[in-house]
Amino acid sequence: MRKLLGIALLAGLVLIQGCGGGGGSSSDSAAAAPAPAAPAPSSNTIAGAAANVHPISVDSGLGGNVNLGFVSVTLCAPGNASNCQTIDNIVLDTGSSGLRVMSSALSATLALAPQSDANGNTLAECTHFVDGYTWGPVRLADLKLAGEQASSLPIQVIGVSGFPSAPARCAATGASKNSVQQLRANGILGLGMFRQDCGSACVQTNNRGIYYGCTATACAQTPVPLAQQVQNPVAMFAVNNNGVIIQLPAVPAGGAARLAGSLVFGIGTQANNGLGAATVVGVDPGTGNFTTSYNGGSYSASFLDSGSNGLFFQDNIPVCPNSSAAPGFYCPAATLDTSAVIQGANGANASISFSIGNASTLLAAQPTFAAFGEFGGSFVANSFDWGLPFFYGRNVYTAIEGAATPAGAGPYVAF
Repeated sequence: MRKLLGIALLAGLVLIQGCGGGGGSSSDSAAAAPAPAAPAPSSNTIAGAAANVHPISVDSGLGGNVNLGFVSVTLCAPGNASNCQTIDNIVLDTGSSGLRVMSSALSATLALAPQSDANGNTLAECTHFVDGYTWGPVRLADLKLAGEQASSLPIQVIGVSGFPSAPARCAATGASKNSVQQLRANGILGLGMFRQDCGSACVQTNNRGIYYGCTATACAQTPVPLAQQVQNPVAMFAVNNNGVIIQLPAVPAGGAARLAGSLVFGIGTQANNGLGAATVVGVDPGTGNFTTSYNGGSYSASFLDSGSNGLFFQDNIPVCPNSSAAPGFYCPAATLDTSAVIQGANGANASISFSIGNASTLLAAQPTFAAFGEFGGSFVANSFDWGLPFFYGRNVYTAIEGAATPAGAGPYVAF
């Protein structure tokens, strides 16, 4: 599962990753060696302006968001470099794969080619989240990020006027997230460790209610070849295509108004994207998960996710009431300084120190701030979601499945 939360609504959008099966990392926490302390977050800079570097902004975006990184994307009609549009306020999410863009954000003159299923019907996708869904057709676009390009990239276009309504299985997921007001962004750029957003499960007839073939009036589930599924665009770059690095500065206690960082394409492919002394954490190749040991518990379905706006895990820390500025987040009486151990499927271990503050108090003190390192909240059992606060002051690497890197083939994460 992948988590994307908005501070105002606390509507936890958890993407159901369709790429694999198992129940988490294969690491054995009982036999793990003592974990060395990971390097403390710092504002270390690894990349300046370059063809493989794209700017990130942590700001309030379109809806008063907190702890979400945004990027802009340039979309062109396939093969037509003169018909392009740049769209901002796209959430950067390493917990999913593929680009999803609101129809309302697209120019009427940007002609994106529709995809069809094997029967010639329009291909559509239902993206499942824990409390809702996005629905819309799959179309082709040429995507440009910095000096990189993914040509004829399948993307999801959300909330298309006049398109058939979401099928019952899709709508049953929860609330619609098919407008800018509901999603509070113009889209999501998923740069996770998987090449497609579903994978082999959707090549089969039973595709988990994700892909549909649509006539003018109705839609039915349909199998989809890998090449037609919504793709991780980095895997389609000509170079620098084995993963990404997110670099964000550290955040002081009490928060920051805004942050500027870098999205670096490639791992070990250029002088500006080497692994250096980063700790490489192996993950379950089917789920992308590793194990976190925290407060006597072992959470095998743990993950790093830039699309989550806090650190989410199970604890008995008091939760902010619904009447507060941060309902659902943790609200301890005093800031909690604690730590957890990340354990990789490859035997790597790292001790991570972090703090959980009173989210309501923090917001009340700085209502216009967009970055807080002490935000946390409760999450599902067996999971520890290391959201965007983990990324502050670190260079965080996400290696794509099957791609060669200096540390071996992905998938893995490193920091």
